[in-house]
Amino acid sequence: MDYNMLATTDQLSVSQACSELWMGLRAAGDPEPRVNRSRIKGLIVARTSMDPVEAIRGLRAYLASDPERLGSVYRVMPVQMWAETSVERVVDAVKTLAGVMGPVDSFRVTLEKRRTQLRSLEVIDAVASAIELRVDLEQPDWVVLVEVVGDETGVSVVRPRDILNVQKERAALSPER
Repeated sequence: MDYNMLATTDQLSVSQACSELWMGLRAAGDPEPRVNRSRIKGLIVARTSMDPVEAIRGLRAYLASDPERLGSVYRVMPVQMWAETSVERVVDAVKTLAGVMGPVDSFRVTLEKRRTQLRSLEVIDAVASAIELRVDLEQPDWVVLVEVVGDETGVSVVRPRDILNVQKERAALSPER
């Protein structure tokens, strides 16, 4: 796939969410982002000329300036590498990206599966076994993000803050807190 970001929304708001994400990426500094529906309901694919992690930081600032923005977008995730959907190829991609983690860092594997017969535990166990660091499911230093989209899988190794959960961000910005 030629995309470096995935976003989720509900099935009825895909067009609105695509527009919102496009405007947000423009505001974040990308002069010509590409945002499209995927073949999977509720999943949006995007291509930014920016580093996808930097783009998400820009989207977070865009949302902070007006919490009503990105109203139809649920989550935005970076994709650093695409691999064929097989346990072996996903593990290879993770090994390629895992070098950013330090020797005392911890990690969590987050897996989202769409249109695949792969078993979750099989993928998670293989990925976790390939990284010789401490697993911390509650407060990891890093998230190994595995996004299965049919026969292709997006893989990223990012800090937890580099995945944008719009509802959580909006709640954190709320004055009622």
